Amino acid sequence: MTLCRPRTLLTWLLSGMLAAGASPVMANETDQAVAACLKAWVTHPFGDRPTYRVLGTSVKVFGIGSSSADTEKTTSPALVVVNPGVNVMGGSVIELLNPNGWYCLRSTVSVMGGMTIRLACGAQLASLSGTATVMGNNADQKGVTVMGSTTVERVGCPEGNRI
Repeated sequence: MTLCRPRTLLTWLLSGMLAAGASPVMANETDQAVAACLKAWVTHPFGDRPTYRVLGTSVKVFGIGSSSADTEKTTSPALVVVNPGVNVMGGSVIELLNPNGWYCLRSTVSVMGGMTIRLACGAQLASLSGTATVMGNNADQKGVTVMGSTTVERVGCPEGNRI
């Protein structure tokens, strides 16, 4: 078995992320993503042709880069597609803080680092990606983790009422 040197691994990961960011997204891809999340939830308040928002991609390498946060609080259920989050050799947090949010997570990738998804109490979360863990911890089975950890943390719940 041959292991990549850290610099080679980083170059490979960064080139893959840049290529993914440059490729066009077909309109029906997101529609398929939404349909898959709705199917995962079984019962939801959105009907057959829901409206939704898209939360942008976050990329962090060595702790440098952007984070994603949905801080909008709605009075009724809101469907939000969360584009991929990527974390390489550092820590990253995705904040999904709408208690009425129904979050459709396209994917997360954490390599040699930690990713935390902070999810509002009462919010719903479905993940579309297949899950895989290699030499790490991914107890919540959200995304791909290699030599790191991915966790979902509930926030804003009354004491004794955490999920």
